[in-house]
Amino acid sequence: MSIIDAFFNKRLGPVFLKENSDAENFIAKMKTLSERASGSLKSEIEEQIKLAEIGLLGEKQIIYELKNSGLDMYILHDIYLEKGDLSAQIDFLICTRQHIYAIECKNLFGDIEIDDKGNFIRRFNFGKFYKREGLYSPVTQNERHLNVLREVRRDAKTGSFLGLAEKVFDENFSSNYKSIVVLANPKTVLNDKKAPKNIREHVIRADQLVAFIKNMDNSRNADWSDSSMLETMQYFLNCNRPNKSDYARKYEDIYLMSVIGKIKEERGDQTPVEPAKNPSTEKICPKCGKPLVLRTAKKGENAGNQFWGCSGFPKCWYRE
Repeated sequence: MSIIDAFFNKRLGPVFLKENSDAENFIAKMKTLSERASGSLKSEIEEQIKLAEIGLLGEKQIIYELKNSGLDMYILHDIYLEKGDLSAQIDFLICTRQHIYAIECKNLFGDIEIDDKGNFIRRFNFGKFYKREGLYSPVTQNERHLNVLREVRRDAKTGSFLGLAEKVFDENFSSNYKSIVVLANPKTVLNDKKAPKNIREHVIRADQLVAFIKNMDNSRNADWSDSSMLETMQYFLNCNRPNKSDYARKYEDIYLMSVIGKIKEERGDQTPVEPAKNPSTEKICPKCGKPLVLRTAKKGENAGNQFWGCSGFPKCWYRE
């Protein structure tokens, strides 16, 4: 349902204020680059495309569930918020008549186990053998997203009125804002029997999402109006910022360096050349001032995840 339709119908239904994703633009850039690249660079680019497409497929599954939910809600897909030194890339932000939900989508291969300490463990089966590896807790990740939402929304709710207004906002935040981690792969088996209750109650499968929201909303008597819901979500949409981390640029730079290297090799010029840097997109380490470089974790609980690390490593260990 469109925004215009929502105003002319008694029932609001699910309304997307933002449905597109930055991942689509990233995939398009990488596919264009893949057509020109070769060798190991081409293989790495295609691997990144595959990972991005898997993530996007999971998000499309959630979009399908929300569109067919029949619930009154406003929805934002893939927003990037900043407040001071804090930032958050939120997969979905949903406002119903009772709650605001921050959704973290995980489209993972393998089965997921949550132990009695709240640790996330992924298990892969290889015939008669299997492999277990730790994962960074998506619950912790989404709690950090809620902290950013809190700080971003605080300005609108308290404004110049400090003290009592700020206290009321903080006291009501945990009642109004909820975290949901959605496992989008339908083949994933979730074993959370030993998980602490405060972890278990936040992790669900995609086909359980609508029922989860209904149950949460039925437990509360709040009844926010259409205008109140729209104002809240429009505020967050206006706060949405372009993500300064241009992941595709890393591979564009590598490709450019390889082309320059071939040209110089043909000319017999051995002087090393680096591609020009764009000051507006280059990320700088706040600790030592050196450039940040995009890296991919090869092992451990964050294997496969990308992060920005200081180029001065190991002297400087800053990362984000």
